[in-house]
Amino acid sequence: MVFSSGFLQAGRVDKADIARQLSRWTAEGKLIQLRRGLYMLAGNHLRRAPHRFLIANRIQRGSYVSLQSALAFHSMIPERVPVVTSVTTGRPRFLETGAGSYQFRHLHPELFFGYLAGDPGDGSSAFLAFPEKALLDLIHLTPGSDDPGYLGELRLQNLETLNLDRLNEFARHSRRKKWLRAADLVKEMADKGE
Repeated sequence: MVFSSGFLQAGRVDKADIARQLSRWTAEGKLIQLRRGLYMLAGNHLRRAPHRFLIANRIQRGSYVSLQSALAFHSMIPERVPVVTSVTTGRPRFLETGAGSYQFRHLHPELFFGYLAGDPGDGSSAFLAFPEKALLDLIHLTPGSDDPGYLGELRLQNLETLNLDRLNEFARHSRRKKWLRAADLVKEMADKGE
């Protein structure tokens, strides 16, 4: 369970008492502080830990999981990704919490599309990029990534599951030459069965 400290401040309560109790429970290992004002129950007090993608969405409102995290989730890359990476129109930041590491990359508001609320695998709901958009977000945020060598280093897999029409639609929607070049290269890779 992830909750805001404001949730406990409903009604006639002493905010200082609540802050002290939250601090005490955190020190005793009953709670994990994710960021200022946001907590979750510690593992031994949970039936089931919330999914890391849900935690990322709650840490940074107005974000969605993308880049390598979404690509790994969609089985597009073979690596396990220890840091959950999301994009946001807000400030970039990195947080190390008792519930994992979370990175938030800045994306211009006109490029903030191509995601949906879906089940990350535990019955919850989290905002997650389509695999095509996760790939384009990665290309956008990585210098030199529209090069065939870089795309080869990603070791993309299961390209037959990639929706090439959606990839091209997203690239055209962005009006970014880099995205269009990358979409063409990925299509070539998929056509060759790489």
